[in-house]
Parts: sequence; C-alpha cells; structure tokens
Amino acid sequence: MPPKDLGTKHACFKCQTKFYDMKKPVPLCPKCGADQREAPVVKAPPAEKRIRATPRKAEPEVDHVEGEEDIPLAEDEDEDAVAEDEDA
Repeated sequence: MPPKDLGTKHACFKCQTKFYDMKKPVPLCPKCGADQREAPVVKAPPAEKRIRATPRKAEPEVDHVEGEEDIPLAEDEDEDAVAEDEDA
C-alpha cells in the first residue's frame, strides 16, 4: 500500500504539538490554533561569535607488560590479608 501524502509535518512553536498540515494553504495547529507561518525566526550567531570546540589530544594507551606485577593501590589491604592468614 503506498504511503499517504499528508502534507508537511510541523511542530507547533507554541505548544510543541506535532501535526501534518494536510496540504492546506494555512498551517494551523489543531490543538491551540496557532498559525505556523507566524513562528519566530531564530538566527544563527555571527561567524566570529561562534564557539568552536577545541580538539582533544589523544592520550597514549599504556600496554601491560608481561611479567610485570601490578602494584597494589593501598598497603592496608596487604596487611589485612596477612592478618587473616595468621588467624587461620
């Protein structure tokens, strides 16, 4: 079945309701009745005022070397493990 041509899809600038204009000459919101031709125009900022993102530097990946042991982060963990072994 071919898709139906419902006209242009709109999102009302007042109530954000999404609707199709059904190819009518005046696109009116079915919920609030706002004429979509009266929507305020939002202008882009001038080129010199646009903020550009600064590129991030790639961080080098650190590979794990075989045979190298991991260093524990806290010495308290080792002491707790030794104390548990002595209790057993």
